[in-house]
Amino acid sequence: MNLELRSDTFTKPTPAMLEAMFSAVVGDDVFDDDPTVKALEHKAATMFGYEAGLFCASGTMTNQIAINVHVRQGDEVICDALSHIYLYEGGGIAANSMASVNLLQGNRGRLTASQIREAIQPDNFHHPISRLVSLENTVNKGGGCYYELDEIQQIKQVCIENNIPLHLDGARIFNALVATQESPLLYGKVFDSMSICLSKGLGTPIGSLLLGTSTFIKQARRVRKRLGGGWRQAGYLAAAGIYALDNHTDRLKEDHTRAKTIGEIMEQLPEVEEIYPVDTNIVIARLNESILASDYVQQLLEKGIKASPFGKHLVRFVTHLDFTDEHLEEFRKLMR
Repeated sequence: MNLELRSDTFTKPTPAMLEAMFSAVVGDDVFDDDPTVKALEHKAATMFGYEAGLFCASGTMTNQIAINVHVRQGDEVICDALSHIYLYEGGGIAANSMASVNLLQGNRGRLTASQIREAIQPDNFHHPISRLVSLENTVNKGGGCYYELDEIQQIKQVCIENNIPLHLDGARIFNALVATQESPLLYGKVFDSMSICLSKGLGTPIGSLLLGTSTFIKQARRVRKRLGGGWRQAGYLAAAGIYALDNHTDRLKEDHTRAKTIGEIMEQLPEVEEIYPVDTNIVIARLNESILASDYVQQLLEKGIKASPFGKHLVRFVTHLDFTDEHLEEFRKLMR
């Protein structure tokens, strides 16, 4: 038995999801003529309180499209130094939008309103214009930690006062919502644009959505086309997204419970110095300085456990819908 814990992107569609895909009614989305894509975009937008949505291939694409619409050449994006949009999107902020970044040091990737207020550039031609604030929830590099809505609302107020839009990289937003029990409609009130991923905790084979106003999404659709992101019969994939939104959100709490157990198992091991707080479905273990994460991951692989090196001495484990209680018990046995 191989235990897949590298990422929640390794999930396979369930039989019921595949059935929904096989029976989807499709068209050509480049011609704005795929009814299932339209249904997914409307469903997701309505769920979070937005006017419109845009179905894309990945969270990187939705984030980079949003940034491109919000900023101009030479502007800057304010974000945490651990942000996915900065670390893991191929330098897209510079390459796609020719914008700068103002990197802040938050708490496990989470920023505060006061930090952002202090970071906004003065109106001086020596500096780039602070044009966009981007948050990530949950924070991948922060071990799946999440924002409290109160802090987000305070950040939004700073953005309003300075006429700066607020974007959310919500790759694992459903994990945050399950943990906080907050209504997704509240997010549409505070974020000007939002990226949500369907192929992580929700278990679809591919796809993310960008949400915003109708005007914003119209501009975003043009950028998606320019980047080569137009779909044809994308309804087969959109059907998986609709099924996931209807059936795979509440079960995320099971992933969180199993992740906490993995953290408890790992913290008992002599080679582990620290386990980051396990808030959702990500477990990050800091090893003794004498052990390289790359070597440790290879040792785990030889046992049949797949994990990811996440730094020189950091190892990441991610639970998901294909990692069951049976797998968890096997993990416990192997680590013992």
